[in-house]
Amino acid sequence: FQLYGYCYQDSNDIPDTLTTITELGSPLEMIQLLQTSWEDRFRICLSLVRLLHYLAHSPLGSVTLLDFRPRQFVIVDGELKVTDLDDASIEESSCTSNSDCFMEFPARNFTLPCSVEGRCQSMNEKRNLYNAYRFFFTYLLPHSAPSSLRPLLDKIVNATGNLNKHGNAKYFLFYPSPSVNSEFTQKCVKSANAKYKRVPEAFIPDENYRCWPSYHHKGCLLSVFDVNEAIEICDSYSQCKAFVLTNQTTWTGRQLVFFKMASNHIMPDPDKITYVKVTD
Repeated sequence: FQLYGYCYQDSNDIPDTLTTITELGSPLEMIQLLQTSWEDRFRICLSLVRLLHYLAHSPLGSVTLLDFRPRQFVIVDGELKVTDLDDASIEESSCTSNSDCFMEFPARNFTLPCSVEGRCQSMNEKRNLYNAYRFFFTYLLPHSAPSSLRPLLDKIVNATGNLNKHGNAKYFLFYPSPSVNSEFTQKCVKSANAKYKRVPEAFIPDENYRCWPSYHHKGCLLSVFDVNEAIEICDSYSQCKAFVLTNQTTWTGRQLVFFKMASNHIMPDPDKITYVKVTD
């Protein structure tokens, strides 16, 4: 979280008080997040992974958030940031045996190894990771994800939920982002065919229908890697009879496409390309 300033106050009325000025964020509402596009939710998860990595390797050592819940986070420009650090701790639990390194959660429990130094190994990091899994990853990652990514996402979610050898922020499977962006932007297997007529420099202003999730509340605006994926999406909607490639892209570089239920009124537009489904 970006800190812009702070003021320390020590008076008879308010002793030992620290006031901070930070960037403004929007409260995190999980229901609203589930209604956004998968790319936006992926971006939030990616920012959370970066936070987990920093907490595990901070200048103070491994930091755990004892109250790791959605209400402790805000959204700033599409990125997830922690806003409440009152319950942060850098103390790794002491132990004499593995049984002392017991982590209990509502759904399952874990026992971590006790090191020769008498500390539970990576307990702070593992606690953060499992809380990120149960509060964020399990909801935001698989839901309406691209079909080509689902096997990878299942592997990620299972790894974090099981805290296995890959289940930590250092070896997290989509950190840093380029490894997933290459998977995310892979081409669809389906090839373009003669079912669609290409109309360059053209746009369909009306003939909208609603789909979910959409970047436009009054129409069906989705992101695609290329024309092949747009064809695959249009074929999956019975009402889709045409689509329009725009010159706009998402934060991952995918192209935004309007899907239309008819092509009766086509207008010139130098920045767009329209594909119309050819009727039999």
